[in-house]
Amino acid sequence: MLVIHHLNNSRSQRILWLLEELELPYEIKKYERTAQGRAPPELLKINPLGKAPVITDGDVTVAESGAIVEYIISKYGNGKAIVPEAGYLDNLYYTHYAEGSLMPILVQKYIFDLIPKNTPFYIRPIVNMVFSQLDRQLVQPEIKKNLEYVESHLAKSSTGWFAGGQEPTAADYQMAFPLEAVVAISSVQVGPKIQEYVKMVHSRPAYKRALEKGGEYAYAKEA
Repeated sequence: MLVIHHLNNSRSQRILWLLEELELPYEIKKYERTAQGRAPPELLKINPLGKAPVITDGDVTVAESGAIVEYIISKYGNGKAIVPEAGYLDNLYYTHYAEGSLMPILVQKYIFDLIPKNTPFYIRPIVNMVFSQLDRQLVQPEIKKNLEYVESHLAKSSTGWFAGGQEPTAADYQMAFPLEAVVAISSVQVGPKIQEYVKMVHSRPAYKRALEKGGEYAYAKEA
């Protein structure tokens, strides 16, 4: 049986969604973040980097969201998550764009917001001013550009899914996490197609089951 090592408020939620969509049997081993928001040291026993998601499938251990999504669909898809021929390149591209381009920018914003809050109070105003400037000049323009890019793509999809098919594919399992995070916590304006997309993901019965099994998840309060 597949075992998913699930960290709260993490990318591993997307793997639970995928497993529920494929209706696969699996076991969850839950881990809670430390007070500093880090993954607990117990995860080091499964993944030397101590990060989630990680799955074990018998003697096989797979880390990295994209690799896990492709592994599960390839081995256990059983005719689901099928990419339409016309959507092959879109699926390939957005499966890798999610972590290769979009997430690094969002993580950078998270860090720029976090640093001022964790500096000594007597220098905090200066640090806050510096990082606010960096955020406005470097990070927010990049986030805006990328969200407009994604918005444009979704506007061209007749079904709302990234590959244009009738069901979510690998690209959707990858893109859902950054987009729902942006909708939930970002101050950057999000377009209507992205908002519709996140609502569509959250409305799926499989997603709701994954949320129930995974536990508290900060980016889907209204799912």
